[in-house]
Amino acid sequence: MTSRRVRIGIDTGGTFTDVVAVDEESGATTTTKTPSTPGNPADGFLAGVQKVLDLMGLTGEAITAVSHGTTVATNQLLEGKLDRIGFITTEGYASVLEIARQSVPDGYGNSYFWVKPPRIVPADLVKTVGGRLDHTGAEVRPFDRDQAVAAARFFKDAGITTVGVCFLHAYSNDAHEQAMLEVLHVEHPDCVVSISSGVLREYREYERSVTTLVDAAVKPKVGAYVTNIRARLDELAPAVPFYVMKSNGGVLSAEEVVHQPITTMLSGPAAGALGAALIAGTAGFDRILTCDGGGTSTDVTVVIGGEPALTTEGTVGDYPSKIPMIDVVTVGAGGGSIAWIAPEGTLKVGPKSAGADPGPMCYPSRGPEPTVTDAHVVLGRIPPHLLGGEIPLSVEAATGGLETLGGKLGLAMEKTATGILEISAWNQANALRQVTVARGLDVRDFTLTTFGGSGSLLACRLMDILGLPRTLVPPNPGNVSAFGLLTVDVRNDYVQTMIAKHTALDADAVAAAYAELEARAATALDGEGFARTDQRMQRTADLRYVGQAFEVRVPVGDGELDDAALAAVAEAFHAAHHQLYGYDFRADPRQAVEWVNLRVSGIGPIRRPDLVARPDRTEGSAQDAVTGTRQVFFDEWTETPLYARTQLQPGDVVVGPAIVEEFGSTVPVHPGFTATVDSYANLLLTKETSL
Repeated sequence: MTSRRVRIGIDTGGTFTDVVAVDEESGATTTTKTPSTPGNPADGFLAGVQKVLDLMGLTGEAITAVSHGTTVATNQLLEGKLDRIGFITTEGYASVLEIARQSVPDGYGNSYFWVKPPRIVPADLVKTVGGRLDHTGAEVRPFDRDQAVAAARFFKDAGITTVGVCFLHAYSNDAHEQAMLEVLHVEHPDCVVSISSGVLREYREYERSVTTLVDAAVKPKVGAYVTNIRARLDELAPAVPFYVMKSNGGVLSAEEVVHQPITTMLSGPAAGALGAALIAGTAGFDRILTCDGGGTSTDVTVVIGGEPALTTEGTVGDYPSKIPMIDVVTVGAGGGSIAWIAPEGTLKVGPKSAGADPGPMCYPSRGPEPTVTDAHVVLGRIPPHLLGGEIPLSVEAATGGLETLGGKLGLAMEKTATGILEISAWNQANALRQVTVARGLDVRDFTLTTFGGSGSLLACRLMDILGLPRTLVPPNPGNVSAFGLLTVDVRNDYVQTMIAKHTALDADAVAAAYAELEARAATALDGEGFARTDQRMQRTADLRYVGQAFEVRVPVGDGELDDAALAAVAEAFHAAHHQLYGYDFRADPRQAVEWVNLRVSGIGPIRRPDLVARPDRTEGSAQDAVTGTRQVFFDEWTETPLYARTQLQPGDVVVGPAIVEEFGSTVPVHPGFTATVDSYANLLLTKETSL
């Protein structure tokens, strides 16, 4: 029997399913890709597992654990493929979804005719139940069981099998929601239910309602998907631990994710940001911008001190989601983004994508519209094949499509293709500015880290547009998200709203609330198999100045929570507020500090793969890695050397123009740029004038 020793990370993207396997005995890493299967993503998942095992000459018995990043929940919401959902709320609050918030995206200046997006639940599927709690959780009016039974029977008779429940102030006391859950289980046992006190114990009724409804909406599909993979994985590797990536930068067992599907909303992008943070941090860079380019979109985020920024103010499509998630900005600028002509006659790129099927025009399936990938292939920026030759690309088909598009614009084929790439680069640059300049950060202080199948193709142009000092391209960049899945811990987040002015805060009450949150976190980690001695708890709190409508999250020490400890948290809030906004009110006694939410993250540590440095090349040079030449268009057609990245060694220097190729990705080194190989096999792109 083969001894268990291999951990596998699998990230399912819109075009490819990326796979990384780490041999825990030798530390060796094996990477591969397989086409995604949008009709049933589980097929691509299992194909990826089998493919990497075949490459390693192993069987399923060798697997110690599998971690997975999935877009099933995200795609369901973005594509609007939601079944009819029911909503039960407090009597008198039936219009909470209709009222929503008064904020208008991008301000009124660009939104004169903005209309609120459709509600996630139509008015005829909203039912109210009598009973009322106040903000402290005290019962004002008793729960009306007769109305609850009537609501449950209505949904059963209407054939509604998914229901979200959000009662007023349930974050302070879940008794009424638990009673409603019991009624639904009795009267409508086939119904899938999410209650707000189980999804988000945080105030703000609209956001809590929508977050609960999103959780309910995706629960059936995510549950079926994860259960299917679990069953098929058991055929290959019985009882092997199976983890799913969460938006908060941790993983959770598949068995638990079924009950918390909303936590997987940014599963893939979160894994990529964490993998890039580890790689860049090991290389000596702690302030980085991640640029994860896939087939459909590009995801960007900021990493400072090795930690990606977190937010609870995210959205998925039209729906706000208050769950903790890595702060990722997504733009529709991937390899499959379609180039099209707007009604006013201008060239546009994305956000619509050709995806994996039918794909770009150069693909064997011959999509009907030209894409970013088609532009790269006709300019020679990528080879006429993908995955080392597994997927041939037709330069002729792409050329024909771009000539047709260019004819409508009055442009030659090369100008059309270059224009497509320029627009795509600016789309990515604007996303990077959104996470830096728009938040008071100087983009020039960061190292760009590019990965994903298409993430590095425009790196040189992004450096020019943004004035970036350097770009780091990890080895096997197309698999960084899958690698990131092997670098993250099991993590669960818990929150409890406790609104009180700092001067009126009861230290004992705060300590008791944190103790309850930590107990919940510890129990969950017990179920994941982590001994209490291995578990770690991270405490944070959301604070604000009285009158503000937003909070700032600050750490809370792990020692005794007495008055002195709470005062230190308030001081940390003043400092964080000043760093974020340029001012604070610590010297103004009229501006009181207010505590809003208490948070605990329970962490079960998982061993991370080791990144081992190698010495510089002692003989030969980068020229030993040249495999030939190809005509490539930059500002003009140039016979350009092609380098096999796997043959480059630390210390090698590649001077542009050049093309560095490897399985799954390509790095065009533009004229005037240099790529240097560091000790960890990363490519460091710099502009010659900045050396």
